[in-house]
Amino acid sequence: MKLNSIGLNQNKTKDIAKDVNELLANFQIYYQNLRGIHWNIKGKRFFDLHVKFEELYTDANIKVDEIAERILTLGETPWHTFDDYTKLAKVPIGKNISQDEKAVRLIIESLSELLKIERQILDKTDEAKDEGTNSMMSDFITEQEKTVWMMKAWLGETV
Repeated sequence: MKLNSIGLNQNKTKDIAKDVNELLANFQIYYQNLRGIHWNIKGKRFFDLHVKFEELYTDANIKVDEIAERILTLGETPWHTFDDYTKLAKVPIGKNISQDEKAVRLIIESLSELLKIERQILDKTDEAKDEGTNSMMSDFITEQEKTVWMMKAWLGETV
């Protein structure tokens, strides 16, 4: 078993980086969705949601950078074209969403897909003893679960 410079199995790391690239692609779609609903939201809840969506897209933008840097740390190249992103999209693509409940449902659906990908990565990183990626996924999962709960509460629903 050959180890890379951060002490991880090179073969497992390559496989993990591929999955993290898939997460990157889906996070980019999520980020664009957030930008779109931030720009296009209308109605009586505009002021509250406009601010909330900006908060979410700012956070997503930071996470996109962290994910790309983790891929580089693992010794691979982050995918960076919209062609890559749309081919790998599991996150629904929202278009022309301006109604509050549709926007919030898009966020919930998007986060649900991201959580699935992150949990798959978490399983692989645990087995590979990749604590750096594992910790990142764990942190993302904790935050996103809370956001799903809050969005569901806003809709008057339970998780």
